[in-house]
Amino acid sequence: MGVTEEVVKSSLTSKLNPSHLEVIDTSGGCGASFAIEIVSEKFEGKRLLERHRMVNAALAEEMKEIHALSIKKALTPEQWKQQQESSKKT
Repeated sequence: MGVTEEVVKSSLTSKLNPSHLEVIDTSGGCGASFAIEIVSEKFEGKRLLERHRMVNAALAEEMKEIHALSIKKALTPEQWKQQQESSKKT
């Protein structure tokens, strides 16, 4: 059995303490491909590449079984708030 959404959520929650986390299994249930949106204070002051590396590091064990990981958003809480406010205006 592959990695589940719950396992990915659990690992990211314990290591990055996100204020928003969305994990979608895009593999059709086999756990080989995931899309992620994550908002964490730990991303403050980090460039996007560093944030992606942090996510990959948090999922190091799971990545042995995951074939594709799409990090749709890796934002700070302030960036997330601004994005939510701008989407409400449109």
